[in-house]
Amino acid sequence: MPETEKTFDPQLLRMRLVATLGAENVLTNEPMSAHTTFGCGGPADLYVIPHTADEVRACVERCRESGAPYFLLGCGSDLLVSDAGYRGVIIAIADGLRGMSADGTRLTFAAGVTLKDATAKACELGLTGFEFACGIPGSIGGACFMNAGAYDGQMADVLESVEVIMPDGEYATIPASELALGYRTSRVRTDGLVVLSATVALAPGDPVQIQAKMDDLNARRAEKQPLEYGSAGSTFKRPTGYFVGKLVTDAGLKGYRVGNAAVSTKHGGFVVNLGGATAADVHAVIEHVQAEVKRLYGVDLEPEVRFLG
Repeated sequence: MPETEKTFDPQLLRMRLVATLGAENVLTNEPMSAHTTFGCGGPADLYVIPHTADEVRACVERCRESGAPYFLLGCGSDLLVSDAGYRGVIIAIADGLRGMSADGTRLTFAAGVTLKDATAKACELGLTGFEFACGIPGSIGGACFMNAGAYDGQMADVLESVEVIMPDGEYATIPASELALGYRTSRVRTDGLVVLSATVALAPGDPVQIQAKMDDLNARRAEKQPLEYGSAGSTFKRPTGYFVGKLVTDAGLKGYRVGNAAVSTKHGGFVVNLGGATAADVHAVIEHVQAEVKRLYGVDLEPEVRFLG
């Protein structure tokens, strides 16, 4: 989300956010290592947990009025926060916006619902088409932000519409056809929209078969990916005409290590936290991989991971 160059008074802003959300939902100097799948990152000045759409909008308004940088956090599964932390406000969507509802074959999920829970609900209701997302460690809002996908499926295949806060602060419902959903991008990302909920359109199916497919996908993921370590999933976007894992493997970079961060020996497309890695360790590994792949093959690897702080 937008950041400004203005200075702001964290204490004054905290008082205003407490008046909006209650003291229990406004944390100070919260370690971001507890809120990212990488498991590293320093403290955020303020960490706030809204539970309704109006509270989300109020948080954004308070930050803008105060000139405070703010960041909308889902599950923290594609995020590397610096060791110095974040001088601003983390708006923790996945901690508060968790409702869901069904209307026939359409399911509406609040932005903070995890993809794991969303796909489990679809299976429970005998609705198919969403299985591809069962192992993606993110939230509904984050999935819309980046058009998340796996195993030949993506949000664009099932997304019908999103309820958002527009840059001018107004609520809007936008059909998926107007979201410019592409490879790891969307209007949510490029236009600074704040996702509040998303509706997916699925098809009737057999819950037993749906569960079997999800079990198979999760087993394949566990076999090929280093799920035993903290990571942000695939570290790099797929360059046209290449596979990241093969480039990294051919470059002899599997196992390359800085401190306690390393390129996974199981899958070259993953940078992992072996335990106690700093964000600087992770960043150094990412930069080395980029430099070596560029040097050896002339291919630019663009991080899928987002950097904050």
